[in-house]
Amino acid sequence: MAVAVLDMSVSVDGYVAGPNDGPDNPGGDDFVLHDWGLGPDGSLLETGPAGELLGQIRAAGAVVSGRRTAEQAGHWGGVHHGDGVPVFVLSSRPPAPSVPDYPLITYVTDGIESAMARAKAAAGDKTVHVIGGVTARRALEAGVLDELQLHIVPVLYGAGVRLFDVLPSRVRLEIVRVIDTPEATHVRYRIT
Repeated sequence: MAVAVLDMSVSVDGYVAGPNDGPDNPGGDDFVLHDWGLGPDGSLLETGPAGELLGQIRAAGAVVSGRRTAEQAGHWGGVHHGDGVPVFVLSSRPPAPSVPDYPLITYVTDGIESAMARAKAAAGDKTVHVIGGVTARRALEAGVLDELQLHIVPVLYGAGVRLFDVLPSRVRLEIVRVIDTPEATHVRYRIT
């Protein structure tokens, strides 16, 4: 069965986006949290630790995303990564009429449990790539998230969008793997 893995870049002080994050400024002012995976020309790295981690993300069999993340990313032009995998967008309402009808993008309005069940079924024995702060918190609350992979970037934002602003209870984690690079420390945790 598929394993659902939250995969997020985060500042040392817990932010996934900086100040003034919005549709016209994705990630906020001076956004640097994804730089660990980018080459000098802005392309995704394919070698080294970053290339290996990005390859694991691209090998996912499905994606669960929050609406805000999907909309800010322009629904990835209908293809999240690789040859395209199903993307399940968690939302309280259907997409706006202006959203193109992308065959691989499905809005799920009946809760995180449904979105995750659909994604795990679609992923088969591959992982489910989970993105979005609100989506992460809802998945944790519902007990449908299996692992966290955080890319901790050596920067302090001091303001913006926090990943784990409020949780209903303590969540215990077991460290599965740590990869330390000058650009980020990548820590994978299993939720226990």
